[in-house]
Amino acid sequence: MFLAALVLMNPPALQYSETYRPQFHFTAPKGWLNDPNGLVYYRGKYHLFYQHNPFGTEWGNMTWGHATSADLIHWQNLPNALAPDQLGTVFSGSAVVDWKNTCGLGTESDPPMVMLYTAAGGTNEESKGKRFSQCLAYTTDGETFHKLPANPVLPHIEGENRDPKVVWHEPTKSWIMALYLDGDRFGIFRSSDLRKWTPAGNVTIPGSSECPDLFEIPVDGESKVKKWVLSSASGRYLVGSFDGYEFKPEQEALPGAFGPNDYAAQTFSDEPKGRRIQISWMRGGKYPDMPFNQQMSVPRELHLIRSNNKLRLAALPVRELQLLRTNKVAFTRAESTAFGQPRSNLLEIRAKVSTNSPSKIRVGRLELRCEPGKLIVGNLGSVDYLSDRSDIDLTLYIDRTSIEVFMDRGLVQFAACYLPTEAAPEIVVTGAKELTAWELKSAWTK
Repeated sequence: MFLAALVLMNPPALQYSETYRPQFHFTAPKGWLNDPNGLVYYRGKYHLFYQHNPFGTEWGNMTWGHATSADLIHWQNLPNALAPDQLGTVFSGSAVVDWKNTCGLGTESDPPMVMLYTAAGGTNEESKGKRFSQCLAYTTDGETFHKLPANPVLPHIEGENRDPKVVWHEPTKSWIMALYLDGDRFGIFRSSDLRKWTPAGNVTIPGSSECPDLFEIPVDGESKVKKWVLSSASGRYLVGSFDGYEFKPEQEALPGAFGPNDYAAQTFSDEPKGRRIQISWMRGGKYPDMPFNQQMSVPRELHLIRSNNKLRLAALPVRELQLLRTNKVAFTRAESTAFGQPRSNLLEIRAKVSTNSPSKIRVGRLELRCEPGKLIVGNLGSVDYLSDRSDIDLTLYIDRTSIEVFMDRGLVQFAACYLPTEAAPEIVVTGAKELTAWELKSAWTK
C-alpha cells in the first residue's frame, strides 16, 4: 500500500530565522518533534526520521517526519514518511538497508530501505481496541514509502512493547531486533527476512526503559577487540558480547547521558565511513511563541574507551560541524581575558582545563565552572569527572536555545536547553590553560 505524504515541508528561505530557532540543531519546520527514528545512510544521503506531530506543537498524532543530508549538518526537509492508520499512530523504530534483499521487497542490485516501527494501537480513533505491535514499511528510492499489507510482522507481546531497533548479525546471517517490553526489560528477536520474527531472549537494563539501541563497536586503540552495546532511552547502557541469540553483559550498566536534555539517542545504520554516529532528542526545551517545538542534539561520533577499569562510551561532535566555523580567536594565557562580544550567538569553544584547580568560562550570563572533581554548567546542572587525568579537554557548542558540552575525550557529554538573553554574548575566561573560539554560521543559510 502506498502511503501518500501528509505535508510537503521544504521550508522557505527565511523560515529558519525565527528568534528561538536553533541554527545547527535539527528542528522540524513546524509542529512537535521527539525521538529520532530510522537513522540510516541510503543512496548517498543520511536519512533522519523523527517522531512528529504535524498538526500542533504538543505531543500527539505520532507520524514519522523525514529529512536528509549529505553531510549530517545541512538538512533538507521532506514530506512526512509514515502516517497513522487502522493499526495505530506511528511510534519509534529503526531503518536498515537490506543489501541481500532478504525481505524480497527490492532486488540485490537495487536493495530496499526497510523500516521497522511500532503501531501504537489504541492511540487514534481508527485503532480503538487494538494493542501495540511491530510493523514494516519500505522504500526503494528513499522518498516514497509503502507499508506491508500483512502488518504487523510482530504481534503484541506484553505491556507497551515498542521501539524496535534492528541490525544485521553477520556471523549468524540473521536480522536481530532489540525491543522494549515492559519495566526495565528488553527482548531479543531473530529473523531471516525482516517479516517473521522469533524470540531469542531477554535483557534487563536496571533503571531503564524504552528506545533501545544495539550495535557493535571497536575498543579505541584495540582494533581487533569489538564489543556489543545495548542502550536505553535514558542513556544507560550495557557493554558485553552477543552471539546472535544472547546478550551477555560484562560489566554493570553505566550512565551515558549527563545533562538534563538528552534522551532517546539512536545511531545510524550503514554509516559509509564506518563510524558510529548518534543523535538524541534534547527533551524539554522551551521555544516561546515558535511554530515548532523541541530539537535534536548535534550528531556525535561514539567511541569505546577503557577508563578506570571500565569500558565506557565516549561521544565527540562529528568533524563535519567544522564546516560552520568562521572567525577564530585563540587564547593561551591563564589570567582573566575577555574576548569581547562576537558578532554571532552561535559558538564553538575548545579549551584545556585542570581538574585540580578552578577555572571559568563565561558566555554571556552562562558560566561554566571547572572545579576539583566536577564541572558545573550555570544553573543547568553539574557532572563529575569520569577519569583521573590532571588536564582534560572541553568542547562547547552553543546555539540559540542550547549548549552541549563534551569533556575528557567525550567521556562526559552534557546537553542542556536554555534561553540566552544576549544576541551576541561576551566570552570571559579565567584559569583555562588553552582556549580557542569560533563564531559559527547557520546551517540553514547557503
